[in-house]
Amino acid sequence: MASGATTGLDQWAADHAMPLAGRPLGPPTFLESVVPLFHAPFHPAGTAVAQIVTLPGQVVVSLLLVAVAAWRIGKPTWPLAWIFAVVVEVVIRHVLSRPPLHRDGVQLAGFDMSWPSGHALRCSLVAVALAAAWPRLRVPLGIWLVAAVVLLELAGFHTPTDVVGGLLLAAIAAIGACELDRSGLLRRARTRS
Repeated sequence: MASGATTGLDQWAADHAMPLAGRPLGPPTFLESVVPLFHAPFHPAGTAVAQIVTLPGQVVVSLLLVAVAAWRIGKPTWPLAWIFAVVVEVVIRHVLSRPPLHRDGVQLAGFDMSWPSGHALRCSLVAVALAAAWPRLRVPLGIWLVAAVVLLELAGFHTPTDVVGGLLLAAIAAIGACELDRSGLLRRARTRS
């Protein structure tokens, strides 16, 4: 990422594979990250659709959805996995930066520190946690997750490598949550206290 090994792919995507993208924006502020749809662009229409479809991956909304799933299951591992993954995402974003990407001669500063995609990460964790809580929803949740991931790239919110990075981090967190559930470590810790 920081070495620029994937810059060619990401630049190609910025030039050719973001047909729903609006004007280039900078990175979101803290308030824009925390408050759902705060200052969210809704033009062009494809961007508006992406904003709505990926809303469950917003920071506060995703944490609430994961907490509801954990409450339904009766296990706190999913919120712990969410916290772990989001902390890792934030740390990585502050440590790594990529070579600049451009569209129509304008630097896409929002992509400088956008790896891994937090929306892809959180959408994935929401889908997996809700599917664990309500197994009948697995297919619709899978369809929603695919749509969200595709729209993140098509609307120009993230590059392909950002999305893949978010999905990989989500997989690590989800596997960790499942293994923590299987180990019974949290259950034993609760009975001791």
